[in-house]
Amino acid sequence: MFVFIFIHIHCEILAASRTLNNGYCSVRDSAETPREEAMSKVRVLVGTRKGAFVLTADGKREKWEVSGPHFAGWEMYHVKGSPADPNRLYASQSSGWFGQIIQRSDDGGKTWLQPGTPPGEPPAPGPPKAASNKFVYDTSDATGRPLTTHQFYDGTQHPWEFKRVWHMEPSLTDPDTVYAGVEDAAIFRSTDGGENWKELSGLRGHGTGPKWQPGAGGMCLHTIILDPSNPQRMWIAISAAGAFRTDDGGKSWKPINRGLHSQYIPDPHAEVGHCVHHVAMNPTRPGVLFMQKHWDVMRSDDAGDNWKEISGNLPTDFGFVIDVHAHEPETVYVVPIKSDGEHFVPDGKLRVFRSKTGGNEWEALTKGLPQKDCYVNVLRDAMAVDSLDKCGIYFGTSGGQVYASADAGDSWAPIVRDLPGVLSVEVQTLP
Repeated sequence: MFVFIFIHIHCEILAASRTLNNGYCSVRDSAETPREEAMSKVRVLVGTRKGAFVLTADGKREKWEVSGPHFAGWEMYHVKGSPADPNRLYASQSSGWFGQIIQRSDDGGKTWLQPGTPPGEPPAPGPPKAASNKFVYDTSDATGRPLTTHQFYDGTQHPWEFKRVWHMEPSLTDPDTVYAGVEDAAIFRSTDGGENWKELSGLRGHGTGPKWQPGAGGMCLHTIILDPSNPQRMWIAISAAGAFRTDDGGKSWKPINRGLHSQYIPDPHAEVGHCVHHVAMNPTRPGVLFMQKHWDVMRSDDAGDNWKEISGNLPTDFGFVIDVHAHEPETVYVVPIKSDGEHFVPDGKLRVFRSKTGGNEWEALTKGLPQKDCYVNVLRDAMAVDSLDKCGIYFGTSGGQVYASADAGDSWAPIVRDLPGVLSVEVQTLP
């Protein structure tokens, strides 16, 4: 199996590659090698503010090769691989000058193309072609919804405007089908490998859209979760609108925010308007969801219909990232951040907190992480878990470090340091 970590970085594809070891990128020290580790490899995909990186290692996760930056100089909001074809990767490449670009790799990140561009065609000088980069809100009579307005920062109504793709979510069964979560908040789907995109307009047009408003980072749809047990069910989250679920393949949607409390909105218990930062799920138990909200860590045991707080003894319950152990669905990971005004870890200590009881009881995981003079942030898509045994945990920071744990968080080591600020981390465990 291979696990890949992609780091988003602004740039054209560069072929820089190097091998790191000797403790600097070693993430475990074991005299015994489980059979699964000996037969596996790991690929980590990292998106950064100035490009993307691909990190690879065998199942021991001790020696890492680093490839990148790919698309140097570009903001790479998200890079993710297809569960149906591990060599199929999708990337969101964004620029304030040139706009949004979708990139695809069919060989595990060795080469890239814009879907719709003939294979092998060299990049033309100047701005990238528009092929595969058209995200148009659906206002058609047959399938669309009227392009109304949403609430702006000052409380006035504001037109819907496409800005960028925050999240790519490939189908669990078809490498050519992929979903995109965008800003201003909407969800799009492609069934031809990213060449053409169609909005699932039932979300934006289901009725509460005019009450949605941007968070500090914009009005972004940043989380898409597919239910492996029910192809018609999907969850999404929007900052700042809340969480939503479809049970009919995206035709209709319902808000699922009962139990959320947000003190800074007019109605703290409103149906929509909550700033959800991230939602995570163990695929073996799709009815149980974990949420990191603007403030509060939450849990739902009924597919999102009801939520309860599980912040417990965390030093602060503000944060962005949350994830779940691959084999232990009650083991949850968060990285507390000091506050919504000070986006860095509290007390100058980088600590991952783990609960083995599904929340409320949390332990700080610090071995190998800086515990002095550290003031980094960990963003919402910047943590991932592999499916090896022991489960590997990976996260990237705003300071450009990517840390890995090959023992479910008991100890950590940096794979790389000094990258551009990390926007996202994804992992592939491959045969």
